Amino acid sequence: MIVTVTPNPSIDRAVMIDALRRGEVHRSTANRVDPGGKGVNVSRALAAQGAPTVAVVPIGGPEGHLLEELLDTDGVPRRSVPVFGAVRMNISVLEPDGTTTKLNEPGPTLDASEVAALLDATLDLADGADWVVGCGSLPPGAPADFYASLVESARDSGVRVAVDSSGPSMAAAIDARPHLIKPNAEELAELVGADLVTLHDVRDAAMTLVDSGIETVAVSLGQDGALLVSREDTIHAHATAVAPVSTVGAGDCMLAGLLHSLTNGLSASAALAVAVRWGTAAVALPGSGVPTPEDLRGVDVTVDASPSLTYRLGH
Repeated sequence: MIVTVTPNPSIDRAVMIDALRRGEVHRSTANRVDPGGKGVNVSRALAAQGAPTVAVVPIGGPEGHLLEELLDTDGVPRRSVPVFGAVRMNISVLEPDGTTTKLNEPGPTLDASEVAALLDATLDLADGADWVVGCGSLPPGAPADFYASLVESARDSGVRVAVDSSGPSMAAAIDARPHLIKPNAEELAELVGADLVTLHDVRDAAMTLVDSGIETVAVSLGQDGALLVSREDTIHAHATAVAPVSTVGAGDCMLAGLLHSLTNGLSASAALAVAVRWGTAAVALPGSGVPTPEDLRGVDVTVDASPSLTYRLGH
């Protein structure tokens, strides 16, 4: 069982257009609506592959009811935590070459009792779970140490914790030492205060966090695949190129594949291969779609347990 908590979920509306031109009227060629938020996407990806999961989400306003309906339609088990404010609605503008422009609302302001209820619901479900996953930005009102509190409480109960966030909430979580984190290259650079130009830079930055007490750092690198770093391993994986449709949620699908594989006892190399396969398949789907087993067919992944660290990102 993998339990996810998404403190600031969303309704994700994706609008496809021929080309984005600032200040002009556009007519969409297609559109779709999905339940959104990083943790929600992790649970959606797991559910699409038949893996056990529960998504913990704050629910408020008519958008909250819509979020529940969309999760039910996707077959995602959930624990809803009532809040006063309305769930946010995010808009993604997608162009034919895969370029994605996102407009994200801040989300509802949570009071202290709502934050406590969200954390309590997550820890209640964490009892006996394989992983608890805290994902995404925090809504207004949530303290920066929300994920740190989750890490500390879950770890005391013997549950492994993964975190995928950014900014102050990620920095606070790292101080609490989760078992696994999944930054992208930009987020990792922000955490360590250094430019990341090569795989060597990424490995060294990730190892800095491993040395601080994080067991595993999985870095999503976009078209360059992903790098998994622990005390035992430095593993690079990348997939065959696919025609990009939308990058929204691809990193979340990667995290879902990684945790699902580790839960089922796969080696680090095999788990990273699955993770990159799930993330790459997601890029070929519209909106924040998550891959089904059929979508994974034909996505070939190369894994290198002794990668060339001189490899330059973006090449």
